[in-house]
Amino acid sequence: MSPSLLTVGLDPALVDEAPSSRAAFPDIDAEAVRAGVAAGRARLEELGFTVDVCLLDYGRTAEETYRAALSAKDYDIVMIGAGVRLDPALTPLFEVLVNVTHELAPGAKLCFNVSPTTTPEAVQRWWPERKPLVP
Repeated sequence: MSPSLLTVGLDPALVDEAPSSRAAFPDIDAEAVRAGVAAGRARLEELGFTVDVCLLDYGRTAEETYRAALSAKDYDIVMIGAGVRLDPALTPLFEVLVNVTHELAPGAKLCFNVSPTTTPEAVQRWWPERKPLVP
């Protein structure tokens, strides 16, 4: 059975419109996010993962959307994107995502990318087992 992965991040359409995202990531636009997510997904599928993508907004529906995604399937790994984690304005959303993951998918490994293109590397640090911090 293929390992299952849920990638979680902001809807790319919002990246261009949100002042906090523009400030946190001035060199990344919606198209770069879309391309990075697609490339990462394709690479992970080549590696044998079943990949689902959960796109969030900045508002109250983000938690509902995430809860629905985590409730639909058991995931081996959850990857929370840099767009949520590294934008200081989204720290409360990041906290919600971590705590909802702990609640609904306690057995899932958490990993974190640093850009839309680094998701495969983030996942491979934790699957099938945690890699040493120093090679």
